[in-house]
Amino acid sequence: MKITHSSTIHGLILTAALSTGLGFVSPVSAQQHHAFIVDSNGKGLTDLGSLGGGSSFAIGINDAGQVVGAYLTAGGYFHAFITGPNGVGMTDLGTLDGVGVAGGNSEATGINDAGQVVGSSTTDFAQHAFITGPNGVGMTDLGTLGRDFSFATGINDAGQVVGYSDTATGARHAFITGPNGVGMTDLGTLGGGFSFAIGINDAGQVVGSSGTGPDNHAFITGPNGVGMTDLGTLGGDPSLAFGINDAGQVVGISYTATGDQHAFITGPNGVGMTDLGTLGGDFSQAYGINDAGQVVGWSTTATGDQYAFITGPNGVGMTDLNSLVSLPDGVVLTGARGINNLGQVAVTGLIPEPETYAMLLAGLGLLGFIVRRRQTA
Repeated sequence: MKITHSSTIHGLILTAALSTGLGFVSPVSAQQHHAFIVDSNGKGLTDLGSLGGGSSFAIGINDAGQVVGAYLTAGGYFHAFITGPNGVGMTDLGTLDGVGVAGGNSEATGINDAGQVVGSSTTDFAQHAFITGPNGVGMTDLGTLGRDFSFATGINDAGQVVGYSDTATGARHAFITGPNGVGMTDLGTLGGGFSFAIGINDAGQVVGSSGTGPDNHAFITGPNGVGMTDLGTLGGDPSLAFGINDAGQVVGISYTATGDQHAFITGPNGVGMTDLGTLGGDFSQAYGINDAGQVVGWSTTATGDQYAFITGPNGVGMTDLNSLVSLPDGVVLTGARGINNLGQVAVTGLIPEPETYAMLLAGLGLLGFIVRRRQTA
């Protein structure tokens, strides 16, 4: 399988941006998605619930355990949310068009340690990237590179924001801003017609994907977005980088020479691409990495099922997150999107229909949200 045009890559990014789960939402009301935090050290599980009574998707997490993502409102719109520390309490961030829960769409895709949130929202006439103040207070339109579309995907502790936007010529290009989202700079491309920025570290090194001409490759920049370097692939095309830590280790996805889609990790400053393998199936995708080099994402198994995974430091060893926690019957953790330096993982999972799930929680004594640690033999 080969992806060679920007619209397909954009669809892949959007699917990931609203967590790995949106592409797998069942049309049957028997299942929903919920955002969770998994503590990979204490093996605890926290269900973040949903403000609208429907699905919620975890997309980012900071070192305080504040989670951001999107939830489905009762009116059928997606709205960005933020939680308090350790996932406690979910707050609707609203939209740029000011219509609140009554309408409009927004999604939160990144958060820094001050609680500044970035993402994308509908405006009166378009879709624009946004940034908030600390702890998600206030939503500011970041504008565009020239036309009516922009989408923010990541933010570092200086408040530098990255994402992608339509330029005045109609091309879709990666961007970086200055501190606190001030000023949007076009990062250019690797020679093709488009680029997407998806992750940034505290030095301002940016990662994403760009057209090279014939193909699409993952890239890394130098500090403050200066200079774009092709990271190559695992043998096939394309590749796409999603996350970067402060050492410059990059994670993402690439096609292999045999046509499988595998998660990868690089060394510091993007040097060398290593295949992380899978949980037994043909596909895996890596989305988040912390400063210890622990990687999270999702993978298929030999039976074709999709599960969230975590690795050890520097990407060593891939473990099914479902095996690390006690789960109510019918709950499956399908995709991990972010991991902080405490080992807390932002995860999306499938749950049974709400009435059944509530009874399961009550019966297991889990209404306090924390699932007890699984006892091993």
